[in-house]
Amino acid sequence: MPDHTSAELPGSPGPAAPERIVVVGYGPVGARFVDELLPLVEAGLAELTVVGAEEVHAYNRVLLADYAVGRTDRDTLDLTDGSRALAAGARILTGTTVTEVKRTIRTVTLGDGSSVPYDRLVLATGARANVPTLDGVKRVRRGLIKPGADAGGLGATALDWAGAPLPRGVSALRDLADAATVLAAVQAGQRIVVLGAGVLGMEIALAAAAAGAEVCVVFHGEIPMNPNLDRGGGSVLTRSARRAGVTMVNHARAESVLFHHDDDGVERFEALICADGKQISGDLLLLSCGVGARTELAHLAGLPVSTGILVDESLRSWADAAIHAIGDCAHVAGRPADADSGAAWNGARMAPAGGPSGLIGPGWRQADSLAARFSAEIRAGVAAGRPAVLAAAVTAEPAPALGAGPGASVVMLKAEGIDVVAAGDTAADPFDVDARYNDAGYSDTAHTHGCSSDPAPLAVAQWADPEHGRYVKMVTRGGILTGFVCVGMPRTGAELTLLFERGSELPADRSVLLRFDGPDYDPATAGDAFAPESTVCWCNGVTVEAISTSAQAGNTTVACIGTATRAGTGCGGCKGRIGEVLERFAAQAVG
Repeated sequence: MPDHTSAELPGSPGPAAPERIVVVGYGPVGARFVDELLPLVEAGLAELTVVGAEEVHAYNRVLLADYAVGRTDRDTLDLTDGSRALAAGARILTGTTVTEVKRTIRTVTLGDGSSVPYDRLVLATGARANVPTLDGVKRVRRGLIKPGADAGGLGATALDWAGAPLPRGVSALRDLADAATVLAAVQAGQRIVVLGAGVLGMEIALAAAAAGAEVCVVFHGEIPMNPNLDRGGGSVLTRSARRAGVTMVNHARAESVLFHHDDDGVERFEALICADGKQISGDLLLLSCGVGARTELAHLAGLPVSTGILVDESLRSWADAAIHAIGDCAHVAGRPADADSGAAWNGARMAPAGGPSGLIGPGWRQADSLAARFSAEIRAGVAAGRPAVLAAAVTAEPAPALGAGPGASVVMLKAEGIDVVAAGDTAADPFDVDARYNDAGYSDTAHTHGCSSDPAPLAVAQWADPEHGRYVKMVTRGGILTGFVCVGMPRTGAELTLLFERGSELPADRSVLLRFDGPDYDPATAGDAFAPESTVCWCNGVTVEAISTSAQAGNTTVACIGTATRAGTGCGGCKGRIGEVLERFAAQAVG
């Protein structure tokens, strides 16, 4: 790639040189950013270098669970082959790591010692699986690694498992190699112990059980998906999972791992030991204890980090306007006043709001937003005859906060025969609302502190049928839906998701919403669910109108809609809804 100098100053002869953009990370979010930036590259206004640690091009990690149980093949995971980017002149370095960011001279150092200059650096390093504290499993404090140092065998050139490999029989489902390990266990009908009952843990447990594996889920709390579900919803999910063949072990604090030795003398997982003495044996221990942002590269470069790399609403680093972060490595938060920055930078006082969501949709929206801003700034700079970086400083306006809002907080569990969707704050209980709130809707605590800014009354409606795996809870303030849990009621869940998205007021008779999953439900009467502005694909923000327009252009299958609009290419949970929209479109066309 040519070694361009920085863009020329106003008044200098000749056109400004292309902007040098380096992207570190070639996962789903990094690849989305690259795709959105290609028109700028094709126009010769930017030079793009992409550095990815994995040997392969970007693939959809959200669908790894499906691949790991043999439900889909490898090709369906691919998001790009990089052909268009390469044809445009982009440089894509797979199987390559970045070991250092030199901010003063604006270069990144690669694992082979070479360096790449940048005008703008985008960190899309994603997240890695958390390794819990277990006797027998080595953990590394990655944030303390220094360039060239060797912390317990882990150097700056190997920021993942290289210096602390997981023992045999212990895995975390984060990449293709992990998926291959799980697939082998599933195909052999082995016993899989899943540690952690979050949405990903439950998805892989249910999928593996459906594929014929013996599965046990071990978790510390009372209910699965504890951050998202209330006690009622979690309890119904537990019963449904047990019916599906998954053993659920709650109130179990894992402490250590018991090993046996293979024929070659290497230790292999045999059992998980809990604090109360329970010994849960298995052939594979699958860690599903959440994820942590990959922040060590930013940390080593002196950038402020918290639960992720701290960036403002425009996705710029708090400390360096030339560096940006998107996806699971980013923590979006307003930059504090200089007087407060020292306290905030250490991360100790940072609230988790704006931190990595673990969902692909918010990351894709960040990629789209940042690429659009880069394009606008660089084109504006060229038009004004000034350097693009200078144009950014002059013309850029703060982008809306990304990763926030109702869409980012909707969580869906993908499992055959078990539908779970939850959003917002569902902690309120229908039988203690009156005790905690007076007739005007104020909490007693708020009155004690002189806070009376929200007079809207709080109300909770709840319906449960545990025997049949059904549960619905709706939390409203002033009639507006602010949170809900829906288990085993897919159509009701879809309707509540739409109402939550819009901040709509619920009908006075909440039971009306339960009829969507009744035996006499007629989709043709649910006109609101098919309103043009209704969101169908949350990951990509695709509406009913966009799908209908694409269908008019001849894309009449779910696969074709995915190719044309990206709907259904994220978590895949909306494919049923896409099918319903297409069926309705076809019926209207015939009529």
